[in-house]
Amino acid sequence: MLELSNRAIMKQLFGTDGIRGVAGEYPLDQRTVFAIGRALGTRLLRRYGAGQARVLIGQDTRESSTGIARALAGGLQAAGAEYVNAGVLTTPGVAYLTHARKFSAGIVISASHNPWMDNGIKLFGRDGMKLADVIEHEIEQEIFSHLDDLTGDFDGDSSPAPLPELSGLRESYVQWLATNVDADKLRGFRVLIDCANGASAAVAPELFRQIGVEASFIHVSPDGRNINADCGALHPEQVAAMVRNSAGAFECGITFDGDCDRALFSDQQGNVVDGDAVMLVAARDMKARGTLAHDTVVATTMSNMGLEKALRHSGIGMLRAQVGDKYVLEEMLRTGATLGGEQSGHILFMDGESTTGDGLLTALRVLEVLGRSGKKLSELVADLKVFPQVIRNIAVREKIPFDQMPGVASAIRKAERELDGNGRVVVRYSGTEKLARVMIEAESEQLMRKHATAISNALEQATGDRRQESRK
Repeated sequence: MLELSNRAIMKQLFGTDGIRGVAGEYPLDQRTVFAIGRALGTRLLRRYGAGQARVLIGQDTRESSTGIARALAGGLQAAGAEYVNAGVLTTPGVAYLTHARKFSAGIVISASHNPWMDNGIKLFGRDGMKLADVIEHEIEQEIFSHLDDLTGDFDGDSSPAPLPELSGLRESYVQWLATNVDADKLRGFRVLIDCANGASAAVAPELFRQIGVEASFIHVSPDGRNINADCGALHPEQVAAMVRNSAGAFECGITFDGDCDRALFSDQQGNVVDGDAVMLVAARDMKARGTLAHDTVVATTMSNMGLEKALRHSGIGMLRAQVGDKYVLEEMLRTGATLGGEQSGHILFMDGESTTGDGLLTALRVLEVLGRSGKKLSELVADLKVFPQVIRNIAVREKIPFDQMPGVASAIRKAERELDGNGRVVVRYSGTEKLARVMIEAESEQLMRKHATAISNALEQATGDRRQESRK
């Protein structure tokens, strides 16, 4: 299965999760960021008019985030739009408040799980949802137009002074989360939580205190450069090991990424529980309570065949969307599904007011299922039999459509023929990095490795530099 090569809209700045790059370098240099703010402000002013074009800006804990916020605010101000600064806040927190407080748009400055030297700009519409590809493409054209207008040397000092934060926004988000679950089912739970030195460090301790969960926290001291550094959702094995070695002190562990739009878990035995397993737990609970619309879950092409099989045994269907939580959401809106997500821990609950993946909400919902069922997390996922899966990441010089590389296309077709329904082949480009991802899933580990190697070698010969591998 190929992804990206046949997408109708090829964007230059926006990937699957906003605009991302190295802070200070194009497209995150001050000049371009200012143009992004001005392009968005111009578009909002044209649509909503003066006084109604109001934008909420939030950021994660990277040392570059404040400077990017200032440049964006300068661009918005130059266009005549208004802005409000939420300070350090999770991505889903900005999404919720954009909709709840009736802002015309929301901006999050974050590179999610990437290292501190990277950063990014994520945009939300007034409905609190990520923008459709066609809208991002239109905004790109406005950005390029504004860049052309910025003649001469861009004066970074034209950006506003440090932005004062509007008080009460984080508290409002925490209160909304706390009222979204049955606190009686959570009170007294003992959990270990890794905040990745990211945005959740500003929110999670107060949230779990309010609902009565006995939470212990690690990586809650951001310094601008330690976000995601050997911690968080890219390293769930850390929390898993601590839970395993805690002599029963914790009933589970939770890990967030830098902007807290996803969460991974550890059961009480120290086994990592990924997004596929979370979707299984949530789907069965929602079906039992009558809130799983159409008895259907929307996953992605990366979700394991074992999830599909386990859901089927529970009378639940599974649809697959393109990788990226925005594409999961689009499929959920199209079909009316109320649960979707990604193996990486982006989980979308659409049976309430949530509009995007929210790691904190996911954590609360999983704890609520544990409280309601009286079972341990390991029991709830015991029948999820994961097919052997390998993912290889090939660094590429350029993202050439796969069907334009004969050797790559031939290797993919051969793999699909030989697996013949007893495995899956997914080859796609990353939406946030210059990588091609090769995922092979098969009942036979020998076949899995054979075809992963063949496709990876073909990609390296055509456009690659080096290889990274992860395996399940």
